Amino acid sequence: MSASVETAANAARTAPAAVIVAIDGPSGTGKSSTSKAVAARLGLSYLDTGAQYRAMTWWMISNGVDVRDGAAVATAATKPVIISGTDPAAPTITVDGVDAAGPIRTQEVTSQVSAVSAVPEVRTIVTELQRSIAAAAERGIVVEGRDIGTTVLPDADLKIFLTASPEARAARRSGELTGREATDVAATREALIKRDAADSSRKTSPLAKADDAVEVDTSDLTLEQVIECVVTLVEEKRAAR
Repeated sequence: MSASVETAANAARTAPAAVIVAIDGPSGTGKSSTSKAVAARLGLSYLDTGAQYRAMTWWMISNGVDVRDGAAVATAATKPVIISGTDPAAPTITVDGVDAAGPIRTQEVTSQVSAVSAVPEVRTIVTELQRSIAAAAERGIVVEGRDIGTTVLPDADLKIFLTASPEARAARRSGELTGREATDVAATREALIKRDAADSSRKTSPLAKADDAVEVDTSDLTLEQVIECVVTLVEEKRAAR
């Protein structure tokens, strides 16, 4: 064996195994911050699937589609071109070539994303997009959402379900809002509970914990503690492979 071939072989043996990590859970559990940090620390790609549903919702609103009309949403769902960047240090999302990172985070989109994401045709299109992105991630990927471990990537190497009390989640989410969209904790708590109910009760791919997911309650943990916990779980999974 030549020196160059031997070096390549050694590198292949010592390189961390590619791993697909599914992180699910409701809003306000630290899902996004944790997922991005874990991916960055371990050299993995990162995908925020919720941003894709927000992007779809933003497109519907911008193009005059009545999001309460499931048939109209289903018909229009094939039209927008959504592209997600998977660099955890600088994740991006565009819709028809337009940067949508800011617009998809407005309260208008937040209040209507559950209705759009409940449409089966929307979920089918976005799920296939998510699976293609995960399959293309050579070094592995952290995918966060609400139905990743149960529907999108049921064969993920590691499934994690983040939870937190409604009070802790509301405090975190309320702290993220600024300016005119800032709300008190009580109002934020009610909005989160309402969205949880909608996402958990929808017929297609509801928010749910996979049977083989590791549950992590983040209520009394700092963000760094949650990150360390998840990093440890991923490293253990890599070592086992």
